[in-house]
Amino acid sequence: MVFGGGLPGGLPGGADEDTPVFVISVAAQLSGLHAQTLRSYDRLGLVSPGRTSGGGRRYSMRDIALLREVQRLSQEDGVNLAGVKRIIELENQVDALRSRVAELTEELAAAYAAAEQAAAAVHASYRKDLVPVQHQTALVVWKPKRR
Repeated sequence: MVFGGGLPGGLPGGADEDTPVFVISVAAQLSGLHAQTLRSYDRLGLVSPGRTSGGGRRYSMRDIALLREVQRLSQEDGVNLAGVKRIIELENQVDALRSRVAELTEELAAAYAAAEQAAAAVHASYRKDLVPVQHQTALVVWKPKRR
């Protein structure tokens, strides 16, 4: 799922949008939500931040974007949290299906290319074995012997 948004200063070195780097207070500030709301969303399964070895939540930029989207859907579009959760699940499913379709399309293209190469190799080998023959027309009548 891709939502907009980013940090003006960027992410810490080596981190990408999926790297859990923000503590809950920073995530709350970046998303415009209260820290308790983030905890509730985590309990409801709307957002699943990473965890430290001590159990502390760490949010990624993707989590922040998702929090903003949950906020927008619930406040601007009037979708209840159960509906928001279902929307998120369906969007994740669509993303997974798109990825699978892309994989299968690549596999199919590779299979077609391999089949074409195999057919070309077979045709090339036959052409070496072909000998020109004069065509003659003949009529042959076969009569089985009676017993």
